[in-house]
Amino acid sequence: MSDDLEKLRSALKAATPDPDPAAKAAAMARAMESFDRHQESEGEARPISDRPNGTGFPTGVLKMLMNLTSRPALTATASVAALCVGLIVVVPAIQKERPGSVAVPEVAETARERAADASVPEVALSQAEPELQTAPADEEAAQADDVRTLTLAESAPAPDPAAPAAKMAEGRAGALADSDMDVRTLIGSAPKADATFAPALAEPNTEVFANEDANPVKSVTEEPVSTFSIDVDTASYSVVRSSLKAGYLPPADAVRVEEMVNYFPYAYPAPEADDAPFRPKVSVVPTPWNEGTRLVHIGIQGRLPALGDRPPLNLVFLIDTSGSMQDANKLPLLKQSFRLMLGELRPEDEVAIVTYAGSAGQVLAPTPASDQAAIMAALDGLEAGGSTAGQEGLEQAYAVAEGMAADGEVTRVILATDGDFNVGISDPDALKSYIETKRKSGTYLSVLGFGRGNLDDATMQALAQNGNGTAAYIDTLSEAQKVLVDQLTGALFPIANDVKVQVEFNPAVVAEYRLIGYETRALRREDFNNDKVDAGDIGAGHTVTAIYEVTPVGSPAVLNEPLRYQPAEAQPELAAEDMELGFLKLRYKEPGASVSQLIEMPIPVEPEAAGEDARFAIAVAGFGQLLTGARYLGDWGWDEVIALANGAKGDDPFGYRTEAVQLMRLAESLSR
Repeated sequence: MSDDLEKLRSALKAATPDPDPAAKAAAMARAMESFDRHQESEGEARPISDRPNGTGFPTGVLKMLMNLTSRPALTATASVAALCVGLIVVVPAIQKERPGSVAVPEVAETARERAADASVPEVALSQAEPELQTAPADEEAAQADDVRTLTLAESAPAPDPAAPAAKMAEGRAGALADSDMDVRTLIGSAPKADATFAPALAEPNTEVFANEDANPVKSVTEEPVSTFSIDVDTASYSVVRSSLKAGYLPPADAVRVEEMVNYFPYAYPAPEADDAPFRPKVSVVPTPWNEGTRLVHIGIQGRLPALGDRPPLNLVFLIDTSGSMQDANKLPLLKQSFRLMLGELRPEDEVAIVTYAGSAGQVLAPTPASDQAAIMAALDGLEAGGSTAGQEGLEQAYAVAEGMAADGEVTRVILATDGDFNVGISDPDALKSYIETKRKSGTYLSVLGFGRGNLDDATMQALAQNGNGTAAYIDTLSEAQKVLVDQLTGALFPIANDVKVQVEFNPAVVAEYRLIGYETRALRREDFNNDKVDAGDIGAGHTVTAIYEVTPVGSPAVLNEPLRYQPAEAQPELAAEDMELGFLKLRYKEPGASVSQLIEMPIPVEPEAAGEDARFAIAVAGFGQLLTGARYLGDWGWDEVIALANGAKGDDPFGYRTEAVQLMRLAESLSR
């Protein structure tokens, strides 16, 4: 077929014959008859990949195909793709470059203008006009006709003062006629729109998210103690934002409320110099969605040491270069993100790069961060291709990291991937065991997710949670700046390990409670005092927020009937000023220590007015609950959450809170 194409191209480039009106009309009629005979398409369409175009299709046509995202449009997309292959041969004057996409309503006018300007023979214009004026019978036909019109418009020859358009059309028609290849045979070789062709245009969505059912309301008389591990990950919020900005509500499993709340920085009171590395603050505030309950707001502020006092940093970039990473929002965005990060490193820091696809390999030996040219050259040379040998990449990255580690330094592997582990260890439980054995060496593992479509959130969570690291999802360069520039110190330098929270509620005051979020971070009661049980870590300057909704004894909001044989335990006689709603305990380890330390404080009974930080955190918690079904919110909805968040934005220097309000408004529109 390639030889035939070369023959046809040579024929098209042949000298233009002298004008012959009769030959011109015959040739154009034959070409348009062949054009119309091969335009029909049937069935459903599917969206094509957004990967870089290497097919030779006109950019305008590809933009049109990329917009066909609905299930009913799938086969139409495949049919149009097959059609365009044929049209590239029938009308070889298709433009090679088009600056941007062309709106569909402008296509018809473009066809008329080009036909008029180029003096296309009347036979060609008459063939095009019915397509421009007749309304298609249905949406699929409209999409097919729009693409057909676009292709016809692009095929019109551009005006050339030195060669009249009539002569150009005549010459090309003559070349077709003189060619020793039957054009109709070539058109017939184009792939047809059928079930085997359509699936090749896009990869299936294989996203997997790690989540559990929302925490239920629990009776204090039956289960007075709540225990969980803190979480400073932010991946869920970024995934939610990515979905909303793409025009659809996120899957419920993608919404982890605690990660949405902890995405934002809060100005909680900082610890004193001689105190623990973080300071908790507890307040009881009114519940905006239920007058019969209250919210226990727990805010934790980590200490931020002077940046000049931080230890040297050893970083191993473990980069997924498999075929699934070739999209623009994956490997290209990854390179840009790491470029931003390099500017924050100090000369004594070191960087190494390990990649994995069909196999793993080290592409940059440990290099001083000051040698940015060498680091960027290694990054820029990365290309996507092959399967995903995740296990082999992890093993080599840890080996490199162990060789870089030294006393008094912080060593961390940063895995950048779309989460598609399909070679080696692919089971989250197996990954958990593997990472657990490696974290004992003192090397932390953080995970950065890129791209959508095959995001394996479950695997990424298993890696980060068991590697004493954090998980973030980077969907824009602005998010890369937030994670790798603005919050780099907190992301890379731990101040407390294995931080656990335990709250004991007073059954004389509280009838019921529920923890909002932290479903994947739940611990058993006995885990709190077990220093062998892993938990979350707090980085320098990190803030952590947790919110309980509690129902006072005697409130009409109590949901559970009292049990016949389980009366409330007798409580000691306390004066009103000595009454406690509950008791808060926190355990943590100093980095490198094996024995935990304990922080304790009572939770007051009387509610207080919520400050801006508490109100905004509560609004985001409500946002997350609305996205997952709002089972416990009653009639409280989008108008209320937007008003609450909008009134609590406070000082918002980077616009994070303003963006959250915009996302709430967008979610409201999409939920209708």
